[in-house]
Parts: sequence; C-alpha cells; structure tokens
Amino acid sequence: MSGPARRAKPAPKAAAKPGAARGAGEVRIIGGQWKRTRLPVAERPGLRPTPDRVRETLFNWLGQDLTGWRCLDAFAGTGALGFECASRGAASVLLVEGDAGLVRQLELLRQRLQATAVRVQRDDGVAALRQCAPASMQLLLIDPPFDGALFAPALQAAAQAVAPDGFIYLEAPSAWTDAELNPLGLVLHRHLKAGAVHAHLLRRQ
Repeated sequence: MSGPARRAKPAPKAAAKPGAARGAGEVRIIGGQWKRTRLPVAERPGLRPTPDRVRETLFNWLGQDLTGWRCLDAFAGTGALGFECASRGAASVLLVEGDAGLVRQLELLRQRLQATAVRVQRDDGVAALRQCAPASMQLLLIDPPFDGALFAPALQAAAQAVAPDGFIYLEAPSAWTDAELNPLGLVLHRHLKAGAVHAHLLRRQ
C-alpha cells in the first residue's frame, strides 16, 4: 500500500511593499461618467470615506453638472469626493494627500480612469489651500481627520481661495455655527447630519 499523500505546501504570501495602502474595503462613485466605479479604501488611522448618502446629498445641493469648475480636495484620502467632481465634468480637480501610499493609490486610479482633469499632489492640505490664488476656486473640499486641529486653518485658507459664487464643503464631527463661520467671512448654506458626520456647504459672506 502506498503511504499517505503529502499535502502541498501553500505558496508563500507576497510581502507588502513598504508604505503600500492595504485594503479595508471600497466605496463607489455615485454619479457622472464613472458612476459605480469602485475606489479602494486603505487601512489608515483616521481615514473615513464620506458616506454615500452624504455624497449624494452634497451633489444634489451643488447640482449634478460641474462642467468647467475648478475644484480642490484638500484631504483626499480615497479620492471619493474629488473623483465625484471630475466624473461630473469639472475642468480641474486637484487631489491633495500627505500619505505616500494613498498618493500612489490615487495616481494609479487617475491613470486607470484616464482622468485628464485630475492631478494628484503629495502635500499638506492646509498648505495647498494657502497656495491657491485668491477667489480662484469654485469648490473646495475640506474633510480632514476628525481628531486633528486642521478645521480652523483650513477654513481660513479656503475662505480666501473660494470664488465669490463658489462653495466650500466641510465635513466635521460637530456642527459649525454662524458665530464661528462669520468671522472667517463665511455663511452656512446647507447642513446635514448623518450619524457622526456633520456635512456643511458654505459660501462667502
């Protein structure tokens, strides 16, 4: 009788590249030319993609056609907000992200979609906002880590960069009031609470 069959050894797993963005799920673009395109969500502390319901509401507020708009996503993360803008016809979308692994992921996605209107930049989000020409942007997206202290400086910079007819989107763990916004030259245009997220659409005063 022959002896017991030997089990084949499993192939060794490929080692992850240093700094690579490991998968923790995915979100989907909900409108425009890339509707239903999947975006990977990496395992990163503080990375919190904007929920589908909130993104859907935001683009209902803005209107679905962003043709010709200049947009900046200052804390891009998965890129969901910025790619939603490009999917709806924005003329230029700058995705700013400080994490090298996420930047690589965003650049790969940009290439896969052949998103010529999108540019990916590794930088500090507040610094990128401060580098914008005054009153030059139709939409500034501000969704920093909730446990940081980036909200006030980001809003101060965005208030200078937004065009007179433009918008600032702010995602925060608590509601911002007119008493906090008015000294920055901003007013609340729309507000939504969804779970732990407060979504604000702001305009110049």
